[in-house]
Amino acid sequence: MKKLLASKKGFFALAVIFLWAKTYFSYKQEFNLDITNAMQEFLLVINPLSASIVFLGLAFLAKGKRMGIWLLVIDFIMSFLLYANVLYYRFFNDFITLPTLKQTDNLSSGMGGSIFGLMQGYDFIYFLDIILLIALYVFTRKNWSIERLAFRKTAMVIISGVALFAVNLGLAEVDRPQLLQRTFDRTYLVKYLGPYNYTIYDAVQNAKTSTQRVMASPSDLSEVTEFTKENYAEPNEKYFGNAEGMNVIKIHLESFQSFLINYKLDGEEVTPFLNSLVNDKQITYFDNFFHQTEQGKTADAELLMDNSLYGLPQGSAFSVKGTNTYQAAPAILNQEQGYTSAVFHGDEKTFWNRDEIYKQFGVDHFFDSTYYNMENSVNYGLKDKPFFEESMPLLESLDQPFYAHMITLTNHYPFTLDPEDATIDKATTGDSTVDNYFQTARYLDEALEQFFNDLKESGMYDNSVILLYGDHYGISTNHNRAMEEITGKEMTDYQNAQMQRVPLMIKAPGLEGGVNHTYGGELDVLPTLEHLLGIDSSKYIQFGTDLLSEEHNGVVGLRNGDFISKDYTVLGDTYYDTATGEIVEDEAKIEEIKKEKEELAKKLSLNDKILYGDLLRFYDPEDWTPVNPRDYDYNNRSESEEK
Repeated sequence: MKKLLASKKGFFALAVIFLWAKTYFSYKQEFNLDITNAMQEFLLVINPLSASIVFLGLAFLAKGKRMGIWLLVIDFIMSFLLYANVLYYRFFNDFITLPTLKQTDNLSSGMGGSIFGLMQGYDFIYFLDIILLIALYVFTRKNWSIERLAFRKTAMVIISGVALFAVNLGLAEVDRPQLLQRTFDRTYLVKYLGPYNYTIYDAVQNAKTSTQRVMASPSDLSEVTEFTKENYAEPNEKYFGNAEGMNVIKIHLESFQSFLINYKLDGEEVTPFLNSLVNDKQITYFDNFFHQTEQGKTADAELLMDNSLYGLPQGSAFSVKGTNTYQAAPAILNQEQGYTSAVFHGDEKTFWNRDEIYKQFGVDHFFDSTYYNMENSVNYGLKDKPFFEESMPLLESLDQPFYAHMITLTNHYPFTLDPEDATIDKATTGDSTVDNYFQTARYLDEALEQFFNDLKESGMYDNSVILLYGDHYGISTNHNRAMEEITGKEMTDYQNAQMQRVPLMIKAPGLEGGVNHTYGGELDVLPTLEHLLGIDSSKYIQFGTDLLSEEHNGVVGLRNGDFISKDYTVLGDTYYDTATGEIVEDEAKIEEIKKEKEELAKKLSLNDKILYGDLLRFYDPEDWTPVNPRDYDYNNRSESEEK
């Protein structure tokens, strides 16, 4: 045994075993892969081996003792990829894709603190084997042959890894037919293929999509326009044009989930001001409104809200499709009714590539961190209270009517708040993420109340449509134990889906105050707003429908192909009755659900054709002037902005 360990082959075998062991450890410790049978458990055991053998086997191509250096470098890269997925999953409950790697600029704007907050004391395990291998290499390399391993033997090692992958894929196809052809969640791919083979698959898919823009042509639009026209919902005459000419103030409630509304922690309301808005006779609260974001999270929400387009299945369109042609709310409102547009955000302008994609949207003014006193910052940027306070003079400087998008930040993971800003006690579940969440949500609530009072004092409140929305979840399924304690409900897959509700509140003339139970999502907000302002959304390519229309489509399609409606909650191949949470077994209802799934799959496919092919560059609505990004410069302030 000692002689074997002192050889190249023994060194390689030990590296494979170590890499396999820590990958399997990550499956059990970090990832919720939803194992339901013995076949899936067996695949978990074998799927790290094929990639480990193939990639580490490449080290045998090196001559002499350099083989050890090659192997250590390859092992480190694979270990780093595994650990990066561990950290990413701890927050996003998802796996890294190549497009998300283009979002690394976000690290410069505060994500570093969040990453350190995700680390655990036992994480050294993910790199301990490399340290042991380095020590073994140092002490045994003197006994290694200076010759390169025969090519035939190297090829046999790599071929054995490929053969093992073929067996792995064959068994996966037995348990999940058409695994690579059908649209599945990334969790399925990692469960069946492992993180390393999944990364290769992701790279191939990314290469395919990157060529779509070059190959796209105007003829590709015909199916898209036909679909959107067929699914257009006529505006409700009762509301159409009621808010024409009014300012629009859209307020982004970071990571705010609807369960917070009317929630009491130890008998105390967490968000008393937002609770009061639910009962305001001027404001409509949609309590069955869901976020529809994917990996882009906040950026996806902005894309959905301003374009009525889904984000990408992988990565963020803001980052990887930031130079596409868009027909977004700022440009539509400007060209239709002469609106000025502005975004207010107490963070660096480069975060999520906003300084580039806002030009494609036609945003006139971008008030980023350079306009604010950033000494009052925590976590990702400026605290919400000073943010709203310092935004007021900027808001008043805009030519009216204006379309203003205000992005809050304090209620963001890891939900950090200075003790002097906390006005409610933390929860006591023992999960710091969940426990802190209530304090930052209360702080946001107080900041909103202050801002509403300032709007009323300025005289802008009565002449403004005000829209508040939650962008995405704040508490992921990684915190189910604590959330069971908070909600008093078992956090099943069905219950987790229901928890994806985020608030939507709209103040506009003629709306009936109180709670509206219509099912909808972020995709539906733009056509709803357009119709309130008297703009017919039918001339634009938009996949959402007016929430106030009698023809509104109440099927809330999610980016991964699942959907939620008042009748059904569809999660993969499991169908639930939304009202009861019971699994649907009636064949007629199952057929109805399958038709809805097919319709949603078509919508998602067409949406991706638009983004990957940049198809809107070929589409010219009536009286539309394409946005020229060179007309916008967020680097130079005007004299009025300086003041």
